[in-house]
Amino acid sequence: MSMKRNTIITALFFGMLSCAVYSQNDSLNIVSALEGKLISFSDEPLVTDRPDATESSSTVGKGVLQFETGGIYESYENNNIKNENYTYNTMLIRYGILDNMELRLGWDFVEGITKVNGNKLDNVTSGLSPLLLGMKVDITEENGLMPEIALIGHVFPVFSASTDYRPEHTGVDFRFSLSHTLSEKSNLGYNIGAEWGNDSPEATCVYTLAYGYSITDRFGIYAEVYGDLPEDHSANHYWDAGMTYLVSNDLQLDAYVGTSITEGQDILLGIGFSYRAKK
Repeated sequence: MSMKRNTIITALFFGMLSCAVYSQNDSLNIVSALEGKLISFSDEPLVTDRPDATESSSTVGKGVLQFETGGIYESYENNNIKNENYTYNTMLIRYGILDNMELRLGWDFVEGITKVNGNKLDNVTSGLSPLLLGMKVDITEENGLMPEIALIGHVFPVFSASTDYRPEHTGVDFRFSLSHTLSEKSNLGYNIGAEWGNDSPEATCVYTLAYGYSITDRFGIYAEVYGDLPEDHSANHYWDAGMTYLVSNDLQLDAYVGTSITEGQDILLGIGFSYRAKK
């Protein structure tokens, strides 16, 4: 790992830790991006970081263990060459160590297939992508025009990936997650940050913007745009939309569809679920 990335990781860790110490005694309310209403940690619906690309602006709460997983299909075709990726498990495990801080562990199991003129090639790739190791810290609650804000940071160790998906360098990212309550049924969430990965020394700015609406207490929908802006390459922009269904306050199902606005993804399909373990 380069000195630059070491410096970024160290600064990110101590910055998030400082935020946690500063605000750990604050009373904490959280706004569900898809439920669009104010909730607390007791017996209210869980708040998840899926299915959209926009991370929620709240942590799970001290002592809470939450699992978020699903499957994804995506494809891209150019000049009769079609690349398909099947992600069978997009697991994210979140555990609250303080009222305003959570630890995060995630992994994906991916299979990549290439077809030329409809014929499948033998060079199928499969395995784990680099593990996601990180934390999220609540910074401030929503107050009038001031949004609810959280800071999220991750590292992606090289050694944790399978051979087919192993980069040469450890990746890092961070983002600020913000949200506004628009009404009793609607909410606006957005992220902004940066990442270093894909064996490139250049920084890539990332952004998301999602609108969520509660049709009923259990059924919600959302629409989102997101993308990345590399330092030395063209920007990539995407959209997706989906729905969530609360089976219970601790179990949520989801499904979504999307594609790229610029060149890239032809189709994105995903389903998943999230489960919160009781304290």
